[in-house]
Amino acid sequence: MPSLRPLLPALLAAALAAPAHAAGSEAREHPAYSATRDRPGQLASAPTRGLFVTPELRGQPPFPAPAGLSGPSGFPGPFASVPGFAPAGGSEGRAYAGPVGASTGLPAAAAPAGPAFPAFPTAPAHPAAADPVDGIETARVGRQVAPGVRLESYDRLEGDRWLRIDELVADLGAGSGVRAEYLGGVGPATVAEAAARHAAGPGRRVVAAVNGDFFDIRATGAPLGPGVRAGRLLHSASPGPGGGAAVGFGADGTGRVLRLVAAGAVTLPGGPARPLAGYNAARPPAEGFSAYTADWSGRTLPAPAPGPGAMVELRDATVVAPARTPLRSARPRRPAPGTTLLFASGARQTAALVALRTGDRVTVTARPLPTSGPVPVAAVGGREPLVVDGRPLDHTGRPNDTAAPRTAAALSEDGRRLRLVTVDGRQRDSGGLTLTGLGRLLHRLGAHQALNLDGGGSSTLLASASGASTPSTENSPSDGSPRPVPNGLVLTAPTGSGQLAGYRVEAQGAATRLFPGLTRTLTATGHDTSFGPAAGTPRWTAGSGRIGPDAVFRAGKPGPVTVEARRGGARGTLRLDVLGPPARIRPAPARIGLLTRDESATLTLTGYDAQGAAAPVEPRDVTLHYDRRRWSVTEDGHGGYTVTALVPRATGRLRATIRASDSDPAGGSATGVTAEVALGVGSVTRPLSALDDAAAWTGTGAAPAEGRPGRGLALEPGPGRPAVATPPRPLPVPELARSVSLWVHGDASGARPALELLDADGAVVTLRGPTVDWAGWRELNLPLPGTAERPLTLTRLSATGTRSGRLVLDTLTAPTPPTGPAVPGTVRPDPVVASADEVRARSWRFAVAPAPAPGTAVPAGTADLVLTGAEPRPFVHRGVRFLPLDTTRRTLDGGGLARMRALTGALDAAAREPWTGALAVVAPYAPHTVDRKEAALLTRRLAEFRRDTGKNAVLIIPGAPRFSAARGEGVPTVATTRTTRTLFGVDAFPAPGHEWLSVRQERP
Repeated sequence: MPSLRPLLPALLAAALAAPAHAAGSEAREHPAYSATRDRPGQLASAPTRGLFVTPELRGQPPFPAPAGLSGPSGFPGPFASVPGFAPAGGSEGRAYAGPVGASTGLPAAAAPAGPAFPAFPTAPAHPAAADPVDGIETARVGRQVAPGVRLESYDRLEGDRWLRIDELVADLGAGSGVRAEYLGGVGPATVAEAAARHAAGPGRRVVAAVNGDFFDIRATGAPLGPGVRAGRLLHSASPGPGGGAAVGFGADGTGRVLRLVAAGAVTLPGGPARPLAGYNAARPPAEGFSAYTADWSGRTLPAPAPGPGAMVELRDATVVAPARTPLRSARPRRPAPGTTLLFASGARQTAALVALRTGDRVTVTARPLPTSGPVPVAAVGGREPLVVDGRPLDHTGRPNDTAAPRTAAALSEDGRRLRLVTVDGRQRDSGGLTLTGLGRLLHRLGAHQALNLDGGGSSTLLASASGASTPSTENSPSDGSPRPVPNGLVLTAPTGSGQLAGYRVEAQGAATRLFPGLTRTLTATGHDTSFGPAAGTPRWTAGSGRIGPDAVFRAGKPGPVTVEARRGGARGTLRLDVLGPPARIRPAPARIGLLTRDESATLTLTGYDAQGAAAPVEPRDVTLHYDRRRWSVTEDGHGGYTVTALVPRATGRLRATIRASDSDPAGGSATGVTAEVALGVGSVTRPLSALDDAAAWTGTGAAPAEGRPGRGLALEPGPGRPAVATPPRPLPVPELARSVSLWVHGDASGARPALELLDADGAVVTLRGPTVDWAGWRELNLPLPGTAERPLTLTRLSATGTRSGRLVLDTLTAPTPPTGPAVPGTVRPDPVVASADEVRARSWRFAVAPAPAPGTAVPAGTADLVLTGAEPRPFVHRGVRFLPLDTTRRTLDGGGLARMRALTGALDAAAREPWTGALAVVAPYAPHTVDRKEAALLTRRLAEFRRDTGKNAVLIIPGAPRFSAARGEGVPTVATTRTTRTLFGVDAFPAPGHEWLSVRQERP
């Protein structure tokens, strides 16, 4: 899945893409409801349907909200978030559904160094009843990376977290020619950088890689476990956790989890062989000999141990200079090839090195020694065993058993099937796994042995796409970018023939939908029978519309169309879906605020047809109008625009209009479809609170105080006693604010202030100030994280300290670019909104009304039944299956999993019931309870149900602040108010092409 740059428009979270039309790349889907993985900043490259994520589309909804509602991101009008259902997304981006994907056209004399290592534990195994991975899979895509190597990527919803998992499955050994090898060895580098320079050998190529061992992140940067390449020891394990645990691979390619020690010796002139305590070890033992060679993989050599110590330099086993002693803090550089630096710690060892003279012969040997079995050809260290002899281990209560990003290696019983797995974590879209949960997951995947590798920000997985010359990052590293690591595991495979056998055909941004008369840029990447690169310019053809040698397809009439790239017998196809004419266009973002001329922002445009089906609109199909004296707007080459300012301070507007096309079968109906974007550059200080109302703030250790000037708020923390203050009402933070500023009067007590905010999903965002080591007033400016879901509200101030202190806070502000409000789009009434006569003309009616007072009933009037949103269980009435959803529990407090299981049951039942023509989901308004990913998943499954069964669906949200109705991907969403009654007219089995539902808000 190639990384997605900030360019793609938002597509609604209800994919209606068609199945793939070529072999060589595939998606495994739910039997009834297909989905693409929700992956921040990336697109699935397998042909499938469903969610994709655009990182910068903050505030975009997963489905078009009813008109007039302002959602969490503050966008008014028909595209705002549906009440109670926030846009999908996470710390890295938003989830949107659209037809995404691509298709291909192919088918020992010395004692072992270091401590004695115990055997792997065999108990306790994790009891099945405590399985922490008991949720549901929500999306999956897969593709063949090379013969014998496959990538599976999938999302899961657990009771308390979302998960994103990438899994490389490799068949090792002579049959496939796939080998696992040691990656790295020349200092910390990203996995991609290390893979790019890995010497795969003649006739072989790199196809995939993951990060490897834990490492000395705060000092040397060197791996803490053992490492073996081509049967040669690169580095020994350091004392500490892990104990030499490693995953190793033999000469026949098969793998196993094992323990490795270093069998090493130092032979000085005229003396016996002495044990070598460490070989290129990140943390050598406190006493003994340690050797460092050009295989050293850290940034810098370790600091000398306290106490007596010495170092000699050996070149070709000969001392080149007298020993250095005592060792200073300055560390030697990495040894050159052919050079060994021999260190001694401890009085006896130091004396032995000091006695050496220039020209003396000193022999240093080191080799890998497994505690059992043959010496591996390649091995990378790890730490905790996760599965031993087919049993997952329970790490509960042990160190490192917290939810975090994870990387692991797992093997089948015969060692021929290797799984390299990453689990994203520390992100809204994926909360990570504990060691116990990771072991359970791997056991369920079939692991007989499994070892935990370095996780956290190190977790990185790469895989090649068909025809690609280098692998690309598939997971989402928790640091926001790949972390340099010292080593990893790389998969290599035989190089193919290089003869063209097929094409991987992709749409720009993996967007396979477009509008009549508009265009989509395509690419065709040639590959051979081994999915390796192969050159050859194709000839393009299309079933309808037109496409030229420039690979730009211009759509004709609505409907599916297959585009083919062919050269001789090599071919590749991609199905595109031409929607109805665009009815509206939406910019993302709706406002662009730049602090300086040095900044830039990405702008993308998404169009919607009358049914709410969405597709990106490329720049060649758009005319832009803006003040060219103040702004620069250029195409970014990826389907969007880059916006920069030409002056230091300005506001303005940008208007985008879809161009008419001669080939538009609607006769130029696209003409005049416009949208506007508010622009601004500079900084304006927006007030949040002057704290004149400090007396109304409540909390422990908080009180009014003399401010700067006027009133301020005093916080008096103490040891184990934080001071907190809650405002009378939450303070809204401007949506484009970059930071929050406040004045702090310090007493040099070491106390630390903090601000707590809630984001649009109700998640807590904490801004921590510095330790107060000053006296008097000082202004603090605390940056807002770019990953927080806007808008934000400030909900609490606090202070902590290790001793008693007193801070006075005053004048909360938010520096914000001056853009002005977003420009509302044109609102067209949805067809479901009807007159009273139209509602009465339907076969039957139901009403949604406010809950009655206790002991009273809601009058039915002309309705067969009345819903209040408090119905306890599903039911069927006159061809409509009703599914009430309990929205009182938060998504990640078990509520999301319960609702999705209920939805799946209702969808399955409605699909198989011949007497059911529609499904109505009733989900009461519940802001901050249903998160954006759950909202997107619900909407997507309703749209897929409608597409796959031909039956209808509606989402009803009782108790919203105001009435509104709109649709996404053909599924109406109707928000009814908490004070008035709404009447629905129903024809559960309408005539083809006719609406099945009419809605009318009755007068109070």
